[in-house]
Amino acid sequence: METSPVNTPRIGIIVGATRPGHKAGSVARWVHGIAAERPGAAFEVVDIADFALPHLDEPVPARMGTYTNAHTVAWAEKVRSLDGFVFVTPEYNASIPGVLKNAIDYLAAEWGGKPAGFVGYGMQGGVRAVAHLRVVLDGLEVADVEPAVGLTLPEDFENFTVFKPAAHRTKEVLVMLDALLDRFGRAG
Repeated sequence: METSPVNTPRIGIIVGATRPGHKAGSVARWVHGIAAERPGAAFEVVDIADFALPHLDEPVPARMGTYTNAHTVAWAEKVRSLDGFVFVTPEYNASIPGVLKNAIDYLAAEWGGKPAGFVGYGMQGGVRAVAHLRVVLDGLEVADVEPAVGLTLPEDFENFTVFKPAAHRTKEVLVMLDALLDRFGRAG
């Protein structure tokens, strides 16, 4: 776990896939490498797979804030500890992966009022997944930022599998991070 000085925003880079062979972890680590060089915030990669969340199994809606399962409590504590997010999501069937939606649905208040940026990937850059994710998070009062990064399988993944982002993608990440950090008055 990374630590940060008092009043330094903590930004979680959420790995939004768990499917075997997914690329979200590689993309998240790349984003983290860029973000970690920036002043004004502390960044950490948060992999939803580490929380082993089964299909939503809480007996009461998340809006009630009453969690009964240890995995939900751990997930809530992690999300609550963060001040903002960068969601890394592949596009599956024109939307986000079910595991990402499930992880989001486990919580309510822990997300609200915090800013989020997006990195999507897929054949067309994950634009539909990011669009759907914006709608889902809007319902939780997450303050999304407009610039998003769209990585395409033909351009940014060698043989559609090995993540090798095009050189101009770093600037796209920086623009998205600037917009995110602007929410804290700390663009860099």
